[in-house]
Amino acid sequence: MATRAKRSAFKKFTYRGIDLDALLDMSNSEFAAIITSRQRRRLTRRGLQRKHGALTTKLRNAKRDVPQGEKPPVVKTHLRNMIILPEMVGSVVGVYNGKEFNAVEIKPEMIGMYLGEFSISYRPVAHGRPGIGATNSSRFIPLK
Repeated sequence: MATRAKRSAFKKFTYRGIDLDALLDMSNSEFAAIITSRQRRRLTRRGLQRKHGALTTKLRNAKRDVPQGEKPPVVKTHLRNMIILPEMVGSVVGVYNGKEFNAVEIKPEMIGMYLGEFSISYRPVAHGRPGIGATNSSRFIPLK
């Protein structure tokens, strides 16, 4: 029983059964047919606004001007509600969280999500000891 353990092969990315190359060849209307309902309504019924198209153009130009295999420069944006499209994969976007721009490298697994999901806009609460401003019952801290 000296069988060799199979090495796990690199898993190719697919979005709902469609590989990345096929996604890149799709038009926006074809892509809208396979994404979730909220994103589909946003793309088809309301359409993308001019500022979303401008961001896509900036990302396309940034990727075009970089040699193969290198990361493109960061493109800053306030558009947290931008849906990540297949042509954005490989780009680096600076997403504004209200205070600073967080660099987000777009990966294939992010397709169909919003940019704002990857740039948290609040500091999570670290619950600790009660302090000034706490309620009367929780403010009492015994001396010893």
